[in-house]
Amino acid sequence: ERGTGTPFTGTMPHCHAHVLADVHSAGPHEVRAAINAADAAWHDWSALPFPERAAVFLRAADLLAGPWRARLNAATMLGQSKTAHQAEIDSAAELIDFWRFNVEYASRIYAEQPLSSAGIWDGLDYRPLEGFVFAVTPFNFTSIAGNLPTSPALMGNTVVWKPASTATFAAHVLMELLRAAGLPDGVVNLVYGSGREVGDVVLADERLAGVHFTGSTAVFDGIWTKIADNLGSYRPYPPVVGETGRKDFVVPPHPADVAALATAVVRGGFEYQGQKCSAVSRLFVPDTLWTRLKERLLGDIASIRMGDVADLRNFMGAVIDRDAWQRHRDAIAEARTHPATAILAGGTTDDREGYYVAPTLIETRDPDFRLMKEELFGPIVTAYVYPEDEYK
Repeated sequence: ERGTGTPFTGTMPHCHAHVLADVHSAGPHEVRAAINAADAAWHDWSALPFPERAAVFLRAADLLAGPWRARLNAATMLGQSKTAHQAEIDSAAELIDFWRFNVEYASRIYAEQPLSSAGIWDGLDYRPLEGFVFAVTPFNFTSIAGNLPTSPALMGNTVVWKPASTATFAAHVLMELLRAAGLPDGVVNLVYGSGREVGDVVLADERLAGVHFTGSTAVFDGIWTKIADNLGSYRPYPPVVGETGRKDFVVPPHPADVAALATAVVRGGFEYQGQKCSAVSRLFVPDTLWTRLKERLLGDIASIRMGDVADLRNFMGAVIDRDAWQRHRDAIAEARTHPATAILAGGTTDDREGYYVAPTLIETRDPDFRLMKEELFGPIVTAYVYPEDEYK
């Protein structure tokens, strides 16, 4: 651990006056130090037999399943405004599965060997990448934050890891957990800071051997472009693995179970404030179904409680930060003034204590309305109602 003298604060989204931590932002010097640490650790870690590397992550899974479970869940609740239910299925259950299944799947990869003819012994050696892997993780899933740097490490690679600046508290706890599980220094090197400041140094280093990314499409495009521009300066060709955003949708079957459909829309659209790439954000509904579905949706949305995630009665917390809150506020304002659009439920925002956006249902007669096409990553669901007899 090292300080930088340029800290920023990590706060609770649902109570932004509550500072969880002073987070030291890495500059070029610290990023290069992280790269050098990964480089120094590469030889011993890559030469370590697979069962010994695997043991580290199996121990981490056991620790997370036991004494560290509440701690990482709590860090996720406080730092990312997840309810206890959402934190448990993410930072505990899913991450435990990642670490255990990764070992199982890696074992299968190593077991894949070519056939040997009589008198011949053919063998395939799976070698780590020669350099370091750059892992970039999002705010919305602690399990992704734990998986993206550790899955390359399991295969013998060393990693420089930059988490989202809005998920620093859980990232710190994850590093403490990995160290408690026996991960050697230098294998995973956590650096906080802006994507541009960290990324510019990392992507310019000749030792970059790969990228493991989850986040926005625009950021991923920028990373890919810089790698292409620098391709001639790298020692290897860096493989680039990324998962980016989308605009998820629902098209009901015919006939539809209205109660089940409404539950899918409410849970898909508003659990964790809609901050998932899989979140329902638009509906295409036939007019013959819409009246019954709308009535059910309005009743369900009216019952949703929103507030501090420490209150287990609340179904929703706050969106992640002020930028997200402003983006959702502006989208709702646009819907309110659009001539072919109506706000049916929600439509309110409040940033006095936390970055709260009410679960919002919008109906539009314009299939090209911006909210039907652009990902908002928030608790806003837009429905387009079409004449069923015109569906092709």
